Amino acid sequence: MKAVIQCGGKGTRLRPFTSVLPKPLMPIGSRPVLELLLKWLRRNGVQDVYITTGYLGHLLRSFCGDGTQWNMRILYTQEIEPLGTIGPLSLLRDDLTEPFLVLNGDILTDLSLNQFVGFHHKHCGPLTIATTVRSLKMDFGVIDEQEGSVKRFREKPTLAHLVSMGLYCMNPTVFEFIPTGVPFGFDDLILQMLESGEDVHVFRHEGLWLDIGRVEDFQSAQDIAWDELSASIEAVSAA
Repeated sequence: MKAVIQCGGKGTRLRPFTSVLPKPLMPIGSRPVLELLLKWLRRNGVQDVYITTGYLGHLLRSFCGDGTQWNMRILYTQEIEPLGTIGPLSLLRDDLTEPFLVLNGDILTDLSLNQFVGFHHKHCGPLTIATTVRSLKMDFGVIDEQEGSVKRFREKPTLAHLVSMGLYCMNPTVFEFIPTGVPFGFDDLILQMLESGEDVHVFRHEGLWLDIGRVEDFQSAQDIAWDELSASIEAVSAA
């Protein structure tokens, strides 16, 4: 299965560091996020990868090359103007003719791609979203009201939500909804698919997931022994 890694964003949440480095090259321990992500894909059997680039794309190309150092094949797209989170896929219409993976270039996870892809094939839908539960602590007192009267009050509650992990399995039929050459986000895709009556599925993951674009997750990632994990991945890849 081919994978598309979205690396065209500017990483504004991690400024000023991303003023000189694209977010996927931010260091986690001694290795960039993108290297850990590529090795995770390779461990899960993925060899063909497309990296969509825009902001500081030349640095991504210089670091990854053609992927031979990881026994992978890496090709690139270049956005002249920002195309959003899903718009860059329009540059790959002719290359993605079978089910494929799409993932953000700033995530780290221990999700099993075999289970994820197997779930996608089982349900035969055009799109499956990898999800996890995140708890968010509110900074305010939350009021439930009805007709101007307080019915319930919670002081700075912690609310749990099912969130997208920025990892998707898609069938080529999704290209019917993706315009060419204009900015188009994942939210645009989902809304159009739901309005058209398409059945979109979610795969629930209960393990590790970090969004490196968030300062809190970026800091948490520094406490994980990624070098040891990377060594095990290299051993599996070489086998």
